[in-house]
Amino acid sequence: MNIIYDTLRNLPYLTLFLAIAIGYFVGKFKVGKFTLGGVAGTLIMAVVIGQVGGFEISGEVKSLFFALFIFMVGYLGGPQFFASLKLSSLKFLLAAFSMTVLGLLVVVGLSIWMGLDKGMAAGLAAGGLTQSAIIGTAGEAIDKLGLATEAAKTMKTNVAVGYSITYIFGSIGPILMVSFIPIMMKWDIRAEAKKLAAKLGGAKEMVEGEFDPIKRVDTRVFKILKSSKYLNQTIQSFESDFNSNLTVELIITDGKNTTPNPNLEINVGDVLFVTGLVTAFSNVSSALGDEISEFGANIDFTEEERRVILSNKKLQGKTLLEIRKNLGLTKTHGVYIKSIVRMSHELSVLDNTEIHAGDEITLVGKTKDLDRIEKEIGYKPTSIHSTDFIVFGLGMVVGYLIGEISFDINGTTVALGSGLGCLVSGLIIGFLRTKHPKMGGINVGAASFIQTFGLAVFVGIVGLNAGAPAFQAILKSGITLFLLGILVTMIPMIVQFFMNFYLLKIKNPVEALGVLAGSKSANPAFSSLLDKTENATPTPTFTMTYAVANIFLTLWGPIIIALMP
Repeated sequence: MNIIYDTLRNLPYLTLFLAIAIGYFVGKFKVGKFTLGGVAGTLIMAVVIGQVGGFEISGEVKSLFFALFIFMVGYLGGPQFFASLKLSSLKFLLAAFSMTVLGLLVVVGLSIWMGLDKGMAAGLAAGGLTQSAIIGTAGEAIDKLGLATEAAKTMKTNVAVGYSITYIFGSIGPILMVSFIPIMMKWDIRAEAKKLAAKLGGAKEMVEGEFDPIKRVDTRVFKILKSSKYLNQTIQSFESDFNSNLTVELIITDGKNTTPNPNLEINVGDVLFVTGLVTAFSNVSSALGDEISEFGANIDFTEEERRVILSNKKLQGKTLLEIRKNLGLTKTHGVYIKSIVRMSHELSVLDNTEIHAGDEITLVGKTKDLDRIEKEIGYKPTSIHSTDFIVFGLGMVVGYLIGEISFDINGTTVALGSGLGCLVSGLIIGFLRTKHPKMGGINVGAASFIQTFGLAVFVGIVGLNAGAPAFQAILKSGITLFLLGILVTMIPMIVQFFMNFYLLKIKNPVEALGVLAGSKSANPAFSSLLDKTENATPTPTFTMTYAVANIFLTLWGPIIIALMP
């Protein structure tokens, strides 16, 4: 056993990765809708392993990985954060901001009442409000207080302790609220979600085994018979009858390929390659002829699936129906939307789905058609598999410079710190990327990895450095902190729900619950809500309020340190 302990102490980075591996393994276990998650699992396992003692991983390493994490939070959330700053979204913006302020007030009030120190108060906020980034921003603020080394270390240990104890209910509480509020308000959430989907563009009810075909594009091949409704009629006539939801992409006449044009007539024996929405294909066979699968080995027919990022100012904030009308049939002909993704969450592709800057739209069609429409929508990411390290490096430089800005609160000098500085620079660069497509970007997959890995490394180091004192603090204050965590989690949500409903007039049940989950930055609650609605209708309000809450909750770290006596 001593050999194991010595190995863990002598190879601290081995121990760090061991904590991450075990933490993510433990974090995968699910109880109902609750999963601990990899980050919380890593922190808890790091504290447990830290009981071996003797760990001291450089604080600079910890700060670096936190800066990387928080920069990517800003970069990925920047477009949606700024998209929410408009009049039509004002009530959702106010709801999210108000929730974060209520959380701050409850944390500070309860902490002063119970005599908690600055570190424990910050940990209570990080866990009770489920915002892991507070651990980092509060830790940086503690470093600026000028305390003795041991006192600062104890305070930062208490941040980890507070988070570890309160995070579990911080995640469970919003799930309970999403389940309890519909019962209290006598809402049928599934029925309300169906109504909202119909209002947004007419989704039909699905039964087991069916799927939502409006987001699926297909290509089918038909051979024209003498009985065809469209015999001797033009391609334009056929496409118009199907509201341009179908496009003839290729015609084979007497074994020869013909590029279709609107005035080309359809003749007996012609083979038509038709692309469009699955929902539009139901009556095509009876109107055209036989659907076939054998059409010759020499046919060269390919289409492209292309991701395009929305950046056109004229289209931002408009619905899909409005966009189609504005662009016109000539520009949209032959192009179909397969999916829309906002902040890693997929939206329903419905007529009244509103599009925001930075949304990733997947289009399907012929290359020439996609080239035409891409210029109208925004830009194709220039670096799908690479990252512009000039932009990345300069963004981090700007973040560290912003972090040097300081101000006084309650007689305490508070510096923004590299964490908040990199958050601000990430927000700005993520936003500018949507305005200036030619500016180099950061691969989304790489950005997500850095964000997740940066936070995992950061909390792992926090837990290992905390060591034995953390376990002693848990034994001493565990029950008290757990009960305080319940209050911090529940009070802001209860108060904010009624404020949203009666003052801000957010009456639609699906939107009300989406706002509540987003304003609490509660991904588990959002997952639970999606299960109840069985469609993506809560996604727009959740992503909007989640982006706002993420930013402001992160800012509260140094504010809490400054406000606590």
